[in-house]
Amino acid sequence: MSKKFFGTDGIRGPVGQYPITPDVFLKLGWAIGQVFAKEGKGVVLLGKDTRISGYMFESALEAGLSAAGVDTRLLGPMPTPGVAYLTRTLRAKAGIVLSASHNPYYDNGIKFFSTEGTKLPDDLEHQIEHYLEQPMTTVDSIELGKARRLNDAAGRYIEFCKASIESGVDFKGLRIVVDCANGATYHIAPHVFTEVGAEVVTIAAAPDGININEKCGATEPEKLKAAVIEYRADLGIALDGDGDRLIMVDHKGEIVDGDELIFIIAKARLAASALKGPVIGTLMTNLGMEHALKKLGVDLIRANVGDRYVMELMKKHHSEIGGEGSGHIICLDKTTTGDGIVAALQVLAEVKKSGKSLYELKSEMNKYPQVLLNVRIENKIDIEKNEVIQEAVKLAEKTLADKGRVLLRASGTEPLIRVMVEGVDKIVVSTQANLLVDAVKKAI
Repeated sequence: MSKKFFGTDGIRGPVGQYPITPDVFLKLGWAIGQVFAKEGKGVVLLGKDTRISGYMFESALEAGLSAAGVDTRLLGPMPTPGVAYLTRTLRAKAGIVLSASHNPYYDNGIKFFSTEGTKLPDDLEHQIEHYLEQPMTTVDSIELGKARRLNDAAGRYIEFCKASIESGVDFKGLRIVVDCANGATYHIAPHVFTEVGAEVVTIAAAPDGININEKCGATEPEKLKAAVIEYRADLGIALDGDGDRLIMVDHKGEIVDGDELIFIIAKARLAASALKGPVIGTLMTNLGMEHALKKLGVDLIRANVGDRYVMELMKKHHSEIGGEGSGHIICLDKTTTGDGIVAALQVLAEVKKSGKSLYELKSEMNKYPQVLLNVRIENKIDIEKNEVIQEAVKLAEKTLADKGRVLLRASGTEPLIRVMVEGVDKIVVSTQANLLVDAVKKAI
């Protein structure tokens, strides 16, 4: 059964446009409360990133939860994986994150975690949507939910991140630049990396409500690249607005993307005889990663794009390492969801243990040239049934033959058609990608 509100990763959109409005979030808080109140007493945790609308939606959700008789613990600015961790360790009924992840400040959204610290299953999302269609009621005053602030939330999560690596690993001598995207990790990531011994230069850690992800962070790492060169750092770490995405930069100022980072972590686990199951990627995962893993005797299994689908296959195949080239990296042997800080620590640990630079570690995987272009759309379009687009796809596939891949898909979080072409020859790849973009524009 399709869902009206929930996408691949919660609910997201422009602030002030339905359903990202205070009245809907009030009702949403009440609906969440109705679902979890049925399971008995317990609290719901509520965190947010640093965008200005978070205050407004936090109040609306808190009021709705209270009306349903559910107690709330307010975490303040907290990375998405931090909310997942606290939901699990505090045995809360659910965790809620107010965030639009890597989107600009004028967007916002909501994500949910179960008491196990994982994304909500479909049946609970269906239940929440059911109550959104019902008239809102309020419990008797004596049963109203109470809201309290959890003052040590950041400290708890900092300690958890540090515990994700062996205590004997010493990061002294490493100079790193950390880009917090003016987001939810601004008061956490610098402490984590400093407390494990690294020399830390921090950038984009002064949120003002509207500068989240603005020309910084995992989606725009140009400032990080420049800072790594300027400070002669060993590497750079870029997180996104809610801290669940990671991109790194080596000492030469070159990007190290999610595929390369997953390969580094997987190879390190394999060398330590600690790699369980296959590595899970997505339809967008670079062919170079698949071939590099194959040489090590490790299988790559591709999921649909989205960390929810990666997680589903990780559980199915008993895998502990998976993620996306965009930087969502899941280390299930360490945590329950994608976590940028935890993933970065695993890479840093391998840099120290191996004695190799990040540049050397990433060079052990040969990436195929890949072009990813976006076409903005006003209305939904069925890619599979559009003759103009399908003819263009067939022509591109014929041109690439067995030396590349073509993938067109609709974004699950933005009004975009994503066009990906990958192959051995960079010029051919770029040409075919532009031809496909032209075909999509013609079709719409």
